Amino acid sequence: MSAFRLSPSELDTAALRQELSDPSCGGLVFFEGRVRDHNEGRAVTGLEYEAFAPLAIKEGERILREALERFGVVRALCAHRVGALEVGGIAVFIGIAAGHRGEAFAACRYVIDEVKVRVPIWKKEHYADGPSDWVNCPHCASAAAPGSLSRHAHERHEH
Repeated sequence: MSAFRLSPSELDTAALRQELSDPSCGGLVFFEGRVRDHNEGRAVTGLEYEAFAPLAIKEGERILREALERFGVVRALCAHRVGALEVGGIAVFIGIAAGHRGEAFAACRYVIDEVKVRVPIWKKEHYADGPSDWVNCPHCASAAAPGSLSRHAHERHEH
């Protein structure tokens, strides 16, 4: 199984943690990104993630390899949800196993920061007070214009 994966169903964090088990590692760091009930002053009722899977997995794997090389960690994995999530749901899980805590913390921070910037995953928030919006997605914002949905889908697959 790929060290970077997309999942349409709830993440099994116990199983993901077990994958990182290594007797040579004294530092294990885990990050869970969860769906908040608010964003920028608006009440959030849930969200959806979409991804261009082939490129997302390829870029996610590249990021994990970079973390292994840069920080000298032993294992790295990342699982990201796609589809609909409720408030409190785990959207992303990152796990790092290293000889020591310092490298594990640094690698974990690197992975989440790079995934958010480089991996083609888009987030749509649903709000209590009205319509939904794509978040931090310039291509998605242009798709909100009438007649631009097919252009949005085409642009997504070019990245």
